[in-house]
Amino acid sequence: MAVLNKIRQRSVFLIIIIALALFSFVLADVIRNGGLSSQKSQNVVATVNGEEISREDFARQVDAYQQNMGPNATTSQVVNQVWDLKLREVVLQEEFEKLGINVGEAQVRQLLRLQLAQNPNFVNEAGMFDENKLQEYVANLKATSPQAYNQWVAYENSIAENAKENIYYNMVRAGIGATLLEGEQAYKMENDNIDLKFVQLPYASIPDSEVSVSKDEIKDYVKKHSERFQVEKTRDIQFVFFPEEASKEDDSEAKTVVASVLNSRVEFNSASNKNDTLPSFKEASDVEAYVNLNSDIQYQDRILFKSDLKGSFADQIFNLNEGETYGPYKEGGYWKVTKMVEAVQIADSAKASHIMISWKGLPTAAETLRTKEEAKALADSIAGVVRKDKASFEALAAQYSGDIASKDKGGDLGFFRPGSMIKNFNDYVFNNNKGEIGVVESDFGYHVISIEDKTAEERGVKLATIAREIEPSEKSLNDLYTKVTKFEIAAKDKDFSEVAKTENYEVKTVKGMKVLDENIPGVGAQRRIVQWSFEDDVKAGDVKRFEVPGGYVVAQVTAVKKKGVMSSEEASATVTPILLKEKKAKLLKEKAEGASLAEIAKNNGVSIQTASAINLNNPTLAGAGNEPAVVGAAFSLKPGTVSKPISGDKGVYVVEVVALNAAPKMDSYKSFAMREASQRRQAVVSRVFEALKENAEIEDNRARFY
Repeated sequence: MAVLNKIRQRSVFLIIIIALALFSFVLADVIRNGGLSSQKSQNVVATVNGEEISREDFARQVDAYQQNMGPNATTSQVVNQVWDLKLREVVLQEEFEKLGINVGEAQVRQLLRLQLAQNPNFVNEAGMFDENKLQEYVANLKATSPQAYNQWVAYENSIAENAKENIYYNMVRAGIGATLLEGEQAYKMENDNIDLKFVQLPYASIPDSEVSVSKDEIKDYVKKHSERFQVEKTRDIQFVFFPEEASKEDDSEAKTVVASVLNSRVEFNSASNKNDTLPSFKEASDVEAYVNLNSDIQYQDRILFKSDLKGSFADQIFNLNEGETYGPYKEGGYWKVTKMVEAVQIADSAKASHIMISWKGLPTAAETLRTKEEAKALADSIAGVVRKDKASFEALAAQYSGDIASKDKGGDLGFFRPGSMIKNFNDYVFNNNKGEIGVVESDFGYHVISIEDKTAEERGVKLATIAREIEPSEKSLNDLYTKVTKFEIAAKDKDFSEVAKTENYEVKTVKGMKVLDENIPGVGAQRRIVQWSFEDDVKAGDVKRFEVPGGYVVAQVTAVKKKGVMSSEEASATVTPILLKEKKAKLLKEKAEGASLAEIAKNNGVSIQTASAINLNNPTLAGAGNEPAVVGAAFSLKPGTVSKPISGDKGVYVVEVVALNAAPKMDSYKSFAMREASQRRQAVVSRVFEALKENAEIEDNRARFY
């Protein structure tokens, strides 16, 4: 009691102490997460011109697109597509608001009429679009399926947004054209041409060893042209991939398991508390059940032809007698034993038409109310009619068949292979002759079948294969994990490459990896590795192990590069050839001195070359390639004039214009002006959006979340 009294007396003091402790805990968390604005940053994927794109909204769109694009699309691919759409939406919406562009409900309805005019759900008996049917459809969606209704609203909104975009881009296009003077210039660039002679002194004629480029020169070039060498922040990594692989023991074990089915064996039956003798694969009476019980690949009940069998053992297997087995043999990552179940002479393909008659209760029934008995009677009746009048089959299929895919083609199914159709259908077609007409039942209804054609019969086989996948055992996986862990620890303490070399592991490198990259060459889509390399506390030299599909990756960050101007070392590969070319050009220009082309050619041991009908649109010199600077300079010369040395793409040139062939003047250059205007208008959508994007203030935080 004394202790409790003391606590009561000091309760205010204790409350203050607890409050201070809680405050310090919260403050530490705020500091650790980047300050008081961290909550905001955790919920904002990006900011575009001050408008925030919320994490929740973005995530919903990503989920929706992921469902539409299917499982083959990676998360990064979906995120990038949603980002492009969202960015487009935001920057264009600002333009719409500035210009007062809006689309009313009446315009949306008119656009819906145009888009849905041919949709049978909204067409009346006269074949015309019916507004009432559309309203009824939307009202039904709203009442019965909120999700479908939301999709419809999104569809209407997309139509409205597309309409706004069309208005906006049309306004831009209206301001784009080309003058008659521009049309004349386009005409001249295509049709004015020159004939010339030239001497080429190739850059390759001076060995690289005769000129040199210093680090300071590269540094100065980068400084003067810094806008060309802007780079995003990047990371370089090196890694070793450790695949999960079966050992020799695992391979031998899989072979032993497969081989065991070749002999009968005794196994204890816990249910009956006695030993059972299990038949061998060859003795098994129910082949399908036996395969499905003992194989990693399920039984396939189908006829195969020689062309269907691939691999090194195809001939041996195809030529087995009924009941014989072949194996064990190794194929495609499995040990296998194959049994010849049946060999028959059969057509390798057949062509048939059908009329499918369904009844109420079947998934194919649609709106039909007929009973199964009525369906059978109708099918038999149709079969009787077409046996007497084969020409009526097409019309009867169009009238009665429940198979939407084939009814408009007269029931024609084209050619198909044995096993392609459901069993009863397949058996009727391949067990009867061309021209026969019959009725068979399936889970889809009754089928009135007409066998139109069959290929010549050949040997077909039905095979049963027991397969055991060659995969790593638990021991192999544990051994691999131990090996990976040892390498990871050693690579952290010592030189990564040296440790890998000692263990004979292959080291792969990735240079210039960007923050939103996903693919790691050699291991595929590994977003987690990219994210780790860009974490704030990760520095060059850090090592980490990752579990990836099919194995492990041990990666090391080898370089952390910040956003900004590329270093002279990084720019060296780009800048060095440019500076070498400039220095060689200077030397070659000194050699290109002379009173005439003949003298210059003689002094340099080269020949005079000619080029005819060269225009500015296609500035290609025969034997020298594309040289726009040289051709452009030549057009400024008068015939008979020899130019000063000109630096081109592949060497230094001295040219002499032989003839300037001006195209005849036209009465009007309107057609060329119109063509120029049309070409410019075609590029409006991409060029305007790129300009808006370039001008926008964008803070992209996607890498934090994806």
